[in-house]
Amino acid sequence: MLKYIQITEKDNVAIAIEPLAKGEDLGGGLVTQDPIPQAHKIALRDMKKGEYVVRYGVRLGALNRDVKAGSWINEHMIEVPQSPGLDHLQWGTHIVTDLPKPPRTTWLGYEVPGCEYAGSRNILGITTAVQCVQGVLDVAVRKMKEELLPKYPNVDDIVALNHPYGCGVAINATNSDIPKRYVRNIAKNPNFGGELMVVSLGCEKLTLDMILDKKDITPENVIVLQKEKGFHAMMDALMAMADKKLARLNQRRRVELPLSKLCIGMQCGGSDAFSGVTANPSAGYASDMLVSGGATVMFSEVTEVRDGVEKLAARCVDEATCKKLAKNMKWYDDYLAEGKVDRDANPTPGNKAGGLANIVEKAMGSIAKSGTAPICQVLDPGEIPTKHGLIYAATPASDIVCGPSQLASGCVLEVFMTGRGTPYGLASMPVIKVCSRKEMKEMWDDLIDVNAGTIATGERTIKDVGTELFNLILDCASGTKKPFAEQYGLHNYLCIFNPAPIT
Repeated sequence: MLKYIQITEKDNVAIAIEPLAKGEDLGGGLVTQDPIPQAHKIALRDMKKGEYVVRYGVRLGALNRDVKAGSWINEHMIEVPQSPGLDHLQWGTHIVTDLPKPPRTTWLGYEVPGCEYAGSRNILGITTAVQCVQGVLDVAVRKMKEELLPKYPNVDDIVALNHPYGCGVAINATNSDIPKRYVRNIAKNPNFGGELMVVSLGCEKLTLDMILDKKDITPENVIVLQKEKGFHAMMDALMAMADKKLARLNQRRRVELPLSKLCIGMQCGGSDAFSGVTANPSAGYASDMLVSGGATVMFSEVTEVRDGVEKLAARCVDEATCKKLAKNMKWYDDYLAEGKVDRDANPTPGNKAGGLANIVEKAMGSIAKSGTAPICQVLDPGEIPTKHGLIYAATPASDIVCGPSQLASGCVLEVFMTGRGTPYGLASMPVIKVCSRKEMKEMWDDLIDVNAGTIATGERTIKDVGTELFNLILDCASGTKKPFAEQYGLHNYLCIFNPAPIT
């Protein structure tokens, strides 16, 4: 039985499929010199201090000591290299057009007038102009769900789009366009069916014209709490507006649509060294089938692709796309430098316990979820796409920020790959969980939707799991199935990205 996985012939390390004891014979004369935890790296030959550790055919960094064949190589033994340059990226040198064909080319979604994409859910989303209104709105939403929602069986949910922005901020400071764009675009997500409902306090800095088009700033769409005579009047106003919105949403029905009306996001969190071998490549295969069928797929997380920027540039369809990729990488480099942190601050203790030595290794695995399709567009944080296909949406890597970022860019469903496990979910769109290890599925059988760990053990292939995931994506987008996080109502807060100063 195979005890380790080597990705390419260039690699001088492999990862352990199961925990290995010291003195274990791995075949071919290779014997472990140390106990090696699951997913951690094994030296495949003797290496000298200063020699590069290579995995995925990529230099992860230089060794800071000599090691013997069969030794455990961990994060303390590898020096992080400089990140790749951004000034002379070569675009269009690796354009793959022979993508796997999808077994299905339609899905059941909710059309939205004037919107490029359709919704996977039929939700009343209530946008807040400032965090101050959250307490009142949360009480109102509970009342709405108890008294109004049962009257409208075709509406899936009522969601308060609370966020910590809106006041106490330098509203026109450098980079303040990012959180403003998030709030404005999340309100227009296809899952909300084109119905706008905004709750304002009345004195916040995030004024209504920053959230809505002028034509939409009407008493039919906006409630200003400071104009209501007390709490009960606020409740009455909120209930009355919601009732009208729900009545319209209730008239909507799912219709059969081409994949070109579907926009989904790919994200990973709690990654381990198996993520780039099993879960992420499976997601990449599903992504390629979706793109081949005409759908739009976004992948993100700047720090978790930064060290693979040359690979991404090679897949950009034109120079403008490549330049925008470089621009977003440079912006984030400067953002991290201003905070006096390096990109290698990204890996978590859980990532390292799962065998990821540094950000370079994490990035190589992260990129795998994008598949092989050409990159047709690059988006600034929270920007809405104008093209169909594979899109790189620049976002922070933080799980709880990346998801809302993709929501702002119009995604109506998210696929989330994990190695260590997370119960993460969003109220505004379904989140499908894919695990990288069989042990994760066994531990969290009722939280993980797709088990990609069977790839590492040779029981299934990337194509097998990728096809399973593709079908589950369409089933969940069509409402015929619900991922576990949605079934249980596991909803994280809506954390929008705000790099601007707070006053």
